[in-house]
Amino acid sequence: MFNSTDILETINMVEREHLDIRTVTMGISLLPCIRATAKETARCVYDTVCKKAENIVKVTGDLSAEYGIPIVNKRVSVTPVSLICAPFASEAALIGRALDDAAKKLGIDFLGGYSALVHKGMADYERTFIMSIPEVLATTERLCSSVNVGSSKSGINMDAVKLMGQIVKQTAAATAATDGFGCAKLVVFCNAVEDNPFMAGAFHGVGESGTVINVGVSGPGVVHHAIEAVPDANITELAETIKRTAFKITRAGQLIAREAAKRLGAEFGIVDLSLAPTPERGDSVAQILEEMGLECVGTHGTTACLAMLNDAVKKGGVMASSRVGGLSGAFIPVSEDIGMIEAAEKGVLCIDKLEAMTAVCSVGLDMIAVPGDTTAETISAIIADEAAIGMINNKTTAVRIIPAPGKKVGEQVNFGGLLGRAPVMAVHNQSACKFVDRGGLIPAPIHSNKN
Repeated sequence: MFNSTDILETINMVEREHLDIRTVTMGISLLPCIRATAKETARCVYDTVCKKAENIVKVTGDLSAEYGIPIVNKRVSVTPVSLICAPFASEAALIGRALDDAAKKLGIDFLGGYSALVHKGMADYERTFIMSIPEVLATTERLCSSVNVGSSKSGINMDAVKLMGQIVKQTAAATAATDGFGCAKLVVFCNAVEDNPFMAGAFHGVGESGTVINVGVSGPGVVHHAIEAVPDANITELAETIKRTAFKITRAGQLIAREAAKRLGAEFGIVDLSLAPTPERGDSVAQILEEMGLECVGTHGTTACLAMLNDAVKKGGVMASSRVGGLSGAFIPVSEDIGMIEAAEKGVLCIDKLEAMTAVCSVGLDMIAVPGDTTAETISAIIADEAAIGMINNKTTAVRIIPAPGKKVGEQVNFGGLLGRAPVMAVHNQSACKFVDRGGLIPAPIHSNKN
């Protein structure tokens, strides 16, 4: 039961500390939509998504009004599209556009699942599908795409890594008029999870039920205020403070998730407690780390602070709900976090330091802008590095990188809204071309052999 103190505390979190339900995401299986032709399949996909999610905007609006908690985004994720268009992969774009049309009809902000899973090998139809990504992302507004190129069990598919470097470059070129915005809707994963409610990497896993509600809760401002209130605490006490705060945030998310699932006729999937920042001051993961005692995020000690934060968030979330999943932890997207933006502009935060930080946080190199003339091979090498961290550490890692057309180090890209702005960061000039061109499979680590 909630007492009056709990209720007042939650009201304060919402009004002063930026607590929100970042997203209610409905996962929908498209496997029943497979038909003899791409056109028939696309038509069924559109009808299915529109029918299953027809009330998501209304229900989330009602819940927000009833409980007084902002629900920022309403989203849909679907079965990886490469799986349902294998017989007609060359026409996959028809299904992509049908999904985008459904997203517009529903009034949701993003729809994820134009995805492929090629972590152990890449069939011809999957390669054909992946080749369609740049054109599809350039001609749709709300569709998001992801490709899983590695896992701790299978290793890293370097042929897919090489291809994705080229795809990222092509996507940037196809959306050059918007600073390569298409790349902000494209994620390359290692160890992708099936119940992730956050874009751009969400898809509905084949092991999931037909229709599922997953909720993503975000509260960097709440955690920041909690740490601010204990200025003399030691690290152990800080960790306990973060755990208690994460517990409270997760309880709010579980309440919304259960009620949304009931009203939408779907199963309750998971609550993803992720400290997902926004460009708004006071809603920043970087500022949490600085409140712990860093002069500027990116300096020495940053990785240790982030490791403690991520672990405490997960522990607090698991205590609050038996259905914590997704990516739960702390996100460090550069363009979406005012503290990260300012640290990058000062030159304190660089890609190498961000890579080290990804070993201990959720996801990986996220929303990073690099010079437009960065080669496809360099992007592939960055993807390979990040996938290696995920594979060896048995965690989800990802790369969402924007080679901003025509931009140089020190300039900026600006996407607006939650996607924010990003200073263009330097990459190493030395080539990794020969390594990337070797292709093949980086074998799975020895600790993957657990059967």
